[in-house]
Order: sequence, then structure tokens, then C-alpha cells
Amino acid sequence: MAARWGLRGKSVATLLLACLLSLIPALLLGWKAVDDIRRHFAHAYAENYTLLHMQRILAPVSRELALAQRFAESLSLREWLIGEEDTARRDRFLTEAEGYRHAFADRSYFVIADASGNCYYASADDPSAETPRYRLDASQPNDAWYFQLRRTDRPYNLNVNIDRELDVTKVWLNVPVRDGDRLLGLAGTGFELGDFLNAFIRDEAEGLTPMIVDRHGALQAHPSREHIAFGSGAGELDERHTIHALLGNEEQRAALANALQAAALAPDTTQTLWATLETQERLLSVGFIPELDWYLITALDMSVAQILDRRWLWPLLFAAALVLVIVFIVFALAIERLILAPLNRFRQSAQAIAAGHYDSPLPTSRNDEIGQLSQAFSHMVDQVQRHTRELEAKVRERTQALEQTNAEMAATQKKLGDSIDYASFIQRAILPDRQLARHLEHHHGVLWKPRDTVGGDFYLFRPAAGGYLFGVVDCAGHGVPGSLMTMLARAILDHAILKVGCQDPAAILNETDGQSRELLGAEQLPASVATHMDVGLAWVDLVTRQITFAGAKIGLYATDGTALVHLTGDKRPLGHKRRIAYRNQSLELKPGWTYTLCTDGFFDQAGGSDGFGFGSSRFEALLKAQAPNSLTAQMEAFELALNAYQGTLPQRDDITLLSFRFTEQDCSRGSDRIPLLPAEAVVPLQEKA
Repeated sequence: MAARWGLRGKSVATLLLACLLSLIPALLLGWKAVDDIRRHFAHAYAENYTLLHMQRILAPVSRELALAQRFAESLSLREWLIGEEDTARRDRFLTEAEGYRHAFADRSYFVIADASGNCYYASADDPSAETPRYRLDASQPNDAWYFQLRRTDRPYNLNVNIDRELDVTKVWLNVPVRDGDRLLGLAGTGFELGDFLNAFIRDEAEGLTPMIVDRHGALQAHPSREHIAFGSGAGELDERHTIHALLGNEEQRAALANALQAAALAPDTTQTLWATLETQERLLSVGFIPELDWYLITALDMSVAQILDRRWLWPLLFAAALVLVIVFIVFALAIERLILAPLNRFRQSAQAIAAGHYDSPLPTSRNDEIGQLSQAFSHMVDQVQRHTRELEAKVRERTQALEQTNAEMAATQKKLGDSIDYASFIQRAILPDRQLARHLEHHHGVLWKPRDTVGGDFYLFRPAAGGYLFGVVDCAGHGVPGSLMTMLARAILDHAILKVGCQDPAAILNETDGQSRELLGAEQLPASVATHMDVGLAWVDLVTRQITFAGAKIGLYATDGTALVHLTGDKRPLGHKRRIAYRNQSLELKPGWTYTLCTDGFFDQAGGSDGFGFGSSRFEALLKAQAPNSLTAQMEAFELALNAYQGTLPQRDDITLLSFRFTEQDCSRGSDRIPLLPAEAVVPLQEKA
């Protein structure tokens, strides 16, 4: 048996076992490749399906919306709503409206007179609209949708709702009828919900579920009517009927919110993500229809949809098996020729040496070819084993020492990280975010980006009689030293404000400069220790509509998108070795203008193709371009622009940007709208401590 089961038989058996074992990773890799291909085609399938259905929805709805807008702009309709009791005007309108009714896809229209609350409705079954079908009542929950729409100034509105008075459920296209700025009523048409769902949502494609949601995530159309958020288009939002309620967890809801935002920024593209929808994993494809302010979301179930035809896998498996057999045969022949035949000749030579032709015969202790060589290497193996044991002992000793050192370093690093995180929490506590939100709401925007976990920048806000004090401060240093400077600077500024008041920024800077010099004793510190501060303060007087500004190396920018005014601060920071007297500058407070204070970290950030700083000219152009937008949108735009310019380069300095604006209504109210903080809220930090 041993003669028959030699090295040749063992090598063939080993090769066969290796081939069989190689099938396991090959099958796993093949399955992974097929799954990746399926996912790739699933993404393409879902995206193309979403884009196609967006056009299918947009074309007819846009046509109906355009026709409804023309209908609402009809002169005869406005004349009739101005004089609703005039039968001649009514008949003239009804004659013209009949043509519109035939042009509408649903063969129906509605008109609501704002003055009387009368609702007129004409359909294919009952084309007469001479008398109102019912009268709207603000106290009735079913009529609340109209009174919510009255408070908006949007040019049109799409709303999925059940009209219980007319006993119809439709996708309503609501267009306000106006005479100048005066609201006369509402007019439009609608799609019967069942027909709309059958035409655009219910589809024969297996595994695909199209849905329509509005900007707030409310489901406007879904194959299952129980998920539709009726009345959400008029502001009646129920969280249970939103797309977010169908997702598995908060992380997926956040991912979907990001996808919706990205789709809105690029309406011609789609965004895809994986999510658990109604307990099943689905591939979601999100597209935005800006003309309708709707999102189309397609949910693809890959376990149902036929992404790939499985019939083509069998020829692939057959081909793989054939290749494996060919490889096996070729490898067996190669082993025979390259290994077994030379070993056989070597065995014959060893037998000749054993017969006495050489002084050192080859030992044989096994029954196969490898056994005939084993004794020749036994001494070498013993040496190698001895050296290996010695090396392993040394490695274990050094590994233990390294592990102990690593554990000590990890513990030290954790303590440092915990301390810095706690310092960050303390530093954020001095920022006036809650005061800004309570007093100014959407009238302010803040971009605060420390270079490290903690930094040397902060901003301040103080309401007082007749106005507000805004400011940004850039202390010398970064990280922990910079954060400690911010705590000290905040305490000094608070004390200076208590002493000289909020209305004189220059006096605050001069007082702060004097106190910091007295407290820090900069002349006694080494030259390598910097204690200076860049500060910009702006007092906004709502009564006189004036802004008083004083700055130490920080300026104030004001723009309405067309013009831009820049008040430069004084050229020396607080604590500079050459002391100066800081001065006030005045600027008219113009409603709708955006006023911005910014530290030099924004301008100095390196980036672009040459690695230069962002620069003031690029910053001013960005200010003018973003002026028409909301302050929240402006902050997002500034951060995106900075990140795009920065690229892969590290952040060079702490960055703080504070913007504010006021409306005509804010300025007219003056000091009457400013609730002062309680006395204990303005005590300096050192006194609080």
C-alpha cells in the first residue's frame, strides 16, 4: 500500500484537495462580484426609473398647473369675485370657465370667494357652478386648509385632500386669485386621487414602489392610500404620514434628509441610499421636481425586482468548472515533469551514494521520495528549532514591555482627550447661542470653527436699552492656551461693558486694553508668549437706526447684494506693545442689509491650486452673492465655499463669522421689542465663578 501511495499519489490528492478548497473562496468572491453587479445595475435601474417617472409626473401636472394659473388670472373671474352678487359678471365668467373645464384633464374646476367663503365647483357630472356648493367656516376642521393657505404668499399650492362636502378625494391645484395685493379667492382644478395613483404611482414593475413627498417629507402619493398625508399641502402635517415615519431608525432618517437636500440642489440628478423601509431593506432613489416642489422617491426591493437574469449564471458556472478541470490536468502534468521526475532521479543518485560511491550517503527513514531526503536535513532542523525557541522567548519579553508601554500611553491619551473635551464644553458655554436665538431668532447667523477641539475665537452678544451689541474676538494662540485666553478675555470684556456700557464700542475696547495690560503684565512675559486680542464690536441702535463700530484689526462689512461697505478696524490689536486709542465709526442701519464681523482665520485659510489664502476680495464677492439669502443659508454657503477652497489642506487658524440683519418692522419697533436680560445674566465670568 505504501508503494502505491507514493509522492505522486499524495501530490495528486493534495492538488485535488487544493482545487476543492479553492472553490470556497472562489464561490464567495464570485457571489460577491455578482452581488456587486446586481447592486450596480440596481442603482442604475432605480435612478433611470426615478428620472423617467419624474418626467411622466411633471408633464401633465405642469400642464394642468399652467392652465390653472391662466384660469386664476382670468379677468372675468376677478371681476366676478369683486362683485360676487352681480349675475351678469357671474354669467360672463361661467361662459369662459366652461372652456377651461373642458380643457382640464379632470373636466372640473373650483372657485372660492374669499369675501363670502362660498365654494363653487363644476365637474363633468354636474357642470353648473351658478350656486355655491357650500360655504367655508373657519371654525370647521375640514375647512382649516383654506384659512391656512390664506396666510401664505406662494403663487400656487399642490395639496392632497378629502373634500367631505363635495365627497371627492383629489390632488388639488390651488392658485390664489388676486387684485394687486388683495386676495379675492382661490381657483384651480384637481386630479382624482385614484386616477393619479393609477397613472403615476401604481406600476407594473416588480419590486418598485414610487412615492411622492413634499418638502417637509409628507407623503403626497403612495400606492397605499393609508400612508398619504391628506391636507399636508395646506400645512396640516401629521408625522405619522411622512416618509421619515416609514424608515427604520434616526440614522437612516438623517441620511434621507441629506439626500433630499442634495436632490433639491441638483434637480437634474438623483440621490440613492440604502434604508429599511417598512421592516425591509430597500434601495431608495430620490429626485426633485422644482416646478412642483415635490420629491419623487423610488423604493427598490432587490429580492423581488429582476435585476439580473439568473439563467446566464449556469453557463458561467459550467465554464468555471471546465477551467478548473483544465487547470487541474495542466498542474498535475507540471508536477510530474518538474518535481516528481527530478526527485526520482535524485533518489537513484542517493541510492548510488548509499552503495558506497560517496563518503556521505543520504539517509532514508520514510517510505516515499521525501522521506529519503528527511535525514539529510534533520540536523539543520534541530539547529533552526533551537534558534527559534530563543528568538520567541526574546519576542515575548519585548512584546510584554511594548504592551505595557502602549497601555500606559493609551491611558494618558484618554485623560488628555477627556480634559480637552471638557474644556470644549466649558468654552461653548460662554457662547451666547441661546441669547441670540431668544432675542433675534432668524436675524442672525454664526459660523464658529475652532482649529482644534478648543480654540482662541469666540463671539459675544448683549441686548441693552434701544439696541444690541455684537462682537467677535480672536485671542492669540490655538488649542488649550487659546481657549484659556478666551475665558480671560470674556471676563475682561464683561467687566468693561459693565463699566462703560454697551453703546460705546471704542470705550469698551480702550477699557479692555487697559485691564488686559494690567492683569496680564505683558511687559514681564517672555517674547514667545502672545497675549494680544483682535476684537470687533458693533452697537446697533434701533431707535436712531445707526451702527456704531470699533475694531482692533477686525472690520465690519455691510451689503445688500449690490453695494458693499467695509469699515476697517484700527491696525493694532489689544495688548500691542505700542498702545493706541481706539475710535468709533458710524454707519446707517438699513433694513434688509446684512452686516458681518469675521476673524482673520477665514481670510488666511490656505487652499486653491496654489495654496494661497482665501483673501478679502473673494470673501467680499461671496458676501454680495449670498446677501439675498437667509442668514442660515448664508452660513451654509460660507462653510461650503471655505471647505471647497480648502480642499485637503489642514485648517490654519480658528474661524468665527457673525452676521445679522434687521427688517423695517424691527427698526420701527425700536427698543420696545428688546427684552433685557436679568441683572444676574450680565455679571462677568469671574464674579459668577
